[in-house]
Parts: sequence; structure tokens; C-alpha cells
Amino acid sequence: MDKIVETKNLSVHFPLKGSGVFAKPKAYVRAVEQVSLTILRGETLGLVGESGSGKTTFGRALLRGVEPTAGAIELTVGGRSLDLRSLKRGELRRARRHMQMIFQDPYASLNPRMTVRDIIAEPLIAQGFAESKRTLDEKVVRIAERCGLSREQLGRYPHAFSGGQRQRIAIARALVLEPPFVVCDEPISALDVSIQAQILNLLSELQQELGLTYLLIAHDLAAVAYACDRVAVMYLGRIVEIGPTRSVYLTPQHPYTEALMSAVPEPDPDRPMRPLLLEGERPDPANPPSGCPFRTRCQYATDICAATVPQLSSHDGAHWVACHHADRLALKGTAEQVAEPREIAAK
Repeated sequence: MDKIVETKNLSVHFPLKGSGVFAKPKAYVRAVEQVSLTILRGETLGLVGESGSGKTTFGRALLRGVEPTAGAIELTVGGRSLDLRSLKRGELRRARRHMQMIFQDPYASLNPRMTVRDIIAEPLIAQGFAESKRTLDEKVVRIAERCGLSREQLGRYPHAFSGGQRQRIAIARALVLEPPFVVCDEPISALDVSIQAQILNLLSELQQELGLTYLLIAHDLAAVAYACDRVAVMYLGRIVEIGPTRSVYLTPQHPYTEALMSAVPEPDPDRPMRPLLLEGERPDPANPPSGCPFRTRCQYATDICAATVPQLSSHDGAHWVACHHADRLALKGTAEQVAEPREIAAK
């Protein structure tokens, strides 16, 4: 598969200003730090990590929802590559038809004063695709029905819907422009457990029908195992491991990934969970440790970990890890039953 999105040394820093109106920044929060990765056309790439690791900031930076501090973002559409960081305001506005975002909270992401029809139609109007009211309504009805909404519901307001239905509205709004690339920022975390599988299945069906590519940001590792082709693990703004879902889940090569995998619930209720508890607190992103960002919580850390930042490397060209000692560690992954649903689901 060819690439659709590629980042090179992408960084996002937020200034921490001192006291006073004209005070200069006294420090910077390094939310995303030198991230280089490629997202392949048609795949679902999962992005996981604990809260505050920089996942959402990275997703928004890809769409320039937040401005990157450094690095490059390349979007490939229609056989040509767009350097997103170099686009001016008008050019970026036009480029947004090729990339959209599904937000975490369906209650906060929808305008309560607009009908469902107007919410879904808004991107079409903003991009100049409203040739006529009839054409506009046809496009809105088509995507709404594909997302599980009826024609009769289009005249209602968001408060009349459940959380799952609101997320379907948000998905329809994101896909009405038929963008090839969609960032899904924890699209199921605010929903009831009984609804989460429905939304994941809907996203998978839409991906098959419309040829979509997803970046799925999530905390639910079991959902990521079910929905994603590859998984990237982020810690303190850096990618520490990336590879095929089955490989990362069953044979993690980074100690942080091992700790995450140990928290995945066992499919057998009679087998108790034994999560690997990390010592210490996550470092301050405004004052990260030298060398490996995980070394202050890692039981395998040595002097080289404090002196040098490990770079992503791979033995097979598919599974990459940023760890000085990856070749000598034998880390434990999840149960095999958790790592296989993606294959069973027959994407």
C-alpha cells in the first residue's frame, strides 16, 4: 500500500509564559517531540498511550488544528502530495475536504442550535459543494442513512438523541465530504459499552465502502486490537514502538508497551488481571528527562539510557522500537485471544 500521510520530525511545543503581560515564555511543554511516521492508504493505525502522552495533540497537528512547532506533514491525495505546513489559510481551507476529524465528545462537538440536517450540511456549504438545495439534501440524506440515521431525524436537534446517535451524526458530518483520511479522537470513550461495538463496526463498514484511512486515537486497548491494522505507542510526546497489531500485542519490545499490554483485560474471567505497575510519576513534559523519556520509570534503564535518546529501529522492517536494550529483553504481551479479533472481523 502507498502512503497517505507522512510526518517527519513533527513537534508541537506550547509556551509557558511568566508573570506579566509582556513576559517571555519561561519554558515550553513538549507535547509532541520529533515524531516521524507513515500512515498507509486504507489502513487503520491505532495510537495509544496514557493520558497526557500527546496523542490528541498529534492528531490535531496532522490536520493543523494546532500549529506544529517544527517538522513536516505530507498528505498524498489525487496522485499529488501536499505539504500541509506550507499551505496558506485559503489553501488549507480547501485541503480540509481531504481530511476530517471525529471528536471524542459527541455532546460537545455538535451545535445545539442547529438541526441534524444543518450540522451535516455545513461542511458541504463551507467547501462550496452546495450546487442546489436539492443536491445538498440528497448528499445529506445519503450519508445520514449510511450512518444509521433516518430521514425523519434530520429535522431534530442534538439534544433529542442519545450519545450513540450523536456520534453517528458526528461521523456523518465528518464523512459527508468523502475525505480519504479521518482522525478518530477516542470516538467511543464517551459512549456506553453496549454502543461502542456498534460504532466501531460502523467505522469499519464505512472504511470498506468509502476507501477511508483512519488514525484511531484510543485508551481502550481491546478496541484497538479489534479495529486496527497497526499500532503506535506514544510516551511523553514520542513514538516508542510501532508495528502490526498482533506483533505489538503479543511480542512487545518496549518496556512501556509491556506495561500497557498487561492492563488489557483477560478474555477468561477466571484468570485474574496482573497489571504491571510502573514506579514513579510520568515526567513533566516541560522538563523531560535526558536521554530516553521512559528511563525514570524503567526497570531496565542503564547509563546509556540517560545519555542518548534511542531512535526507532527494526529487525524485520515492520515492527519498530525505540529502546537501547530491545534486542536483549524478553517482554510479556497479552493473551492471544485479544490480539486476533482484527483478523476474525474480516475487514
